[in-house]
Amino acid sequence: MSEPESLRCSSARNRGGVQRVEGKLRASVEKGDYYEAHQMYRTLFFRYMSQGKHAEARELMYNGALLFFSYNQQNSAADLSMLVLEVLEKSETKVEDEILECLAKLFSLMDQNSPERVAFVSRALKWSTGGSGKLGHPKLHQLLAVTLWKEQNYSESRYHFLHSSDGEGCAQMLVEYSASRGFRSEVDMFVAQAVLQFLCLKNKNSASVVFTTYTEKHPSIEKGPPFVQPLLNFIWFLLLAVDGGKLTVFTVLCEQYQPSLKRDPMYNEYLDRIGQLFFGVPPKQSPSYGGLLGNLLNSLMGSGEEDDGVEEAQEDSSPIELD
Repeated sequence: MSEPESLRCSSARNRGGVQRVEGKLRASVEKGDYYEAHQMYRTLFFRYMSQGKHAEARELMYNGALLFFSYNQQNSAADLSMLVLEVLEKSETKVEDEILECLAKLFSLMDQNSPERVAFVSRALKWSTGGSGKLGHPKLHQLLAVTLWKEQNYSESRYHFLHSSDGEGCAQMLVEYSASRGFRSEVDMFVAQAVLQFLCLKNKNSASVVFTTYTEKHPSIEKGPPFVQPLLNFIWFLLLAVDGGKLTVFTVLCEQYQPSLKRDPMYNEYLDRIGQLFFGVPPKQSPSYGGLLGNLLNSLMGSGEEDDGVEEAQEDSSPIELD
């Protein structure tokens, strides 16, 4: 564990006492006394918390987790990682980029298939939005997305990119995803889905960036617009229509491109929502979704990521499946 790593979540004024304790704990770990060291960490955690020494507790648990990870002690490391979150929750620590980077670092070191990792990321995202029902801080989503991309877990990476504001990163990941896992005939569908979902989250800027970057960088897409693939032309026109806000343009566009839109049954569901958000189309009067589709649509609440419309989008949002 390098010194910059150990300092990332630290505060200089707290280093003295914590550093002495860490020396003793490190010695126990280096001797292979993992269980004893783990219990010592937990004892010190509760002692610090009872004394209100939240910064010391957080620093000690973070560095301890990194130490256990370096010795491949996944269970102990994951437990201390959860204690880092407990400090953040109980001390009502403000969200800062430095802390989000610490959490992403811990996430990246966890066993990819462990249930502890799932629990950790869920709790971290909840903390990052102040414990509200929102979907997590965009910066944390972006950091998680990059980690999952490196692991070639493209599906989960895409989910987190959608809730970040990193349209360029999302596009680059999708190019790799399409090239390595998709069919050549589906190159347009990878970006179409992402654009429609970004728009459902009321994030016009990322929708535009992901489309432009993807179509410029994908080796199987000829330079446009216009494009060889009709679906890409539809998305291009849709982004222009969203800026204009004219319902007649949107309606004609959807009618003209129905053959392309029928390639995925979810496209028209996304477009229904986009019509409501950007073109004043009234919501359907009666519940129209049932069964499996209803479950999909209710599985995730949308939220906006635009700089000037995050809160509005979260209040306005309706359930849209983005898996």
